[in-house]
Amino acid sequence: MNILIFGKDGQLGKAFQALFASTTFDQDLQIQFVGRSDCDLSQVEKVNALLNTAKPDLIINAAAYTAVDKAETEVALANAINARAPEAMAHYAAAHGATVLHYSTDYVFDGSKAGYYLENDLRNPLSEYGKSKAAGEVAIERAFLNSTQGQYAIFRTSWVYGAGGNFIRTILRLAKEREELKVIQDQLGVPTSADWLASVSLDLALDSKGQLRKFESGIYHAVPPGESNWHGLACLVVESALEAGVSLKTFPSSIKPIKASEYPLPAPRPMNSRMATDKLRQAIVATGDVSKLQRWNKPWSDDVRAYVQQLAKDGLL
Repeated sequence: MNILIFGKDGQLGKAFQALFASTTFDQDLQIQFVGRSDCDLSQVEKVNALLNTAKPDLIINAAAYTAVDKAETEVALANAINARAPEAMAHYAAAHGATVLHYSTDYVFDGSKAGYYLENDLRNPLSEYGKSKAAGEVAIERAFLNSTQGQYAIFRTSWVYGAGGNFIRTILRLAKEREELKVIQDQLGVPTSADWLASVSLDLALDSKGQLRKFESGIYHAVPPGESNWHGLACLVVESALEAGVSLKTFPSSIKPIKASEYPLPAPRPMNSRMATDKLRQAIVATGDVSKLQRWNKPWSDDVRAYVQQLAKDGLL
């Protein structure tokens, strides 16, 4: 089976590289990882050319334009990468009977809902980045609308961290430099490990032999159990680093909670990014391999602690 994975240099792309390197499948998988230097996703003709050359059975789009604030002024570029490129992948899959795994974001919502967002809740993005990701979702859905072959999963996730720059590593860098930090407390969401997200994706898409599963095409919310806010996450990160023996100037008690309104940014963020995950868990149960549900038995905080401990162990703090 041929697998084509876009975004090899990003956090999720690196997680997929590590996952495939550490997993043994019964069948031989031909995997091609593609980065920006291999294929410019802002040029749809190059995406189409690569798809027609690689002839993938499974397309994993771990690439995205993620500069949320820059997207306010780079609207065309954000839309090219986040909407037009995945649209091309979806059209190829629908025409050739392939599978597409695509990743979207909590930013497709406005954050005004009081509880947890469901997959079919109304999209109402506040930012240009969110609009470009919402457009990508719609483009994939439309590409498969009248198709009798192929399948797709759009995984909406939030607050992703992995091998690369992210909120957690920024907090740790600042905690080494400053005695006090101010972090937003009134935005709710769930930190998601890129490793966890890659594993859950393949739980749905591949069986233990490395063969494609049939699943219901659509949107799936993919975040670990629990919830947090940026301030709570920052406190846990600093606490975990101190426990790992990292020398910091900041302590959890010296991280001051502030409101989002006190830290204005060019792009507005949703205040509530919590998403219900029942649909994805039920889809994994339907595969018959309930052992995969073990990934859902531990809270997000366990993965954050392990991530910080590993950074410390690797000398990256």
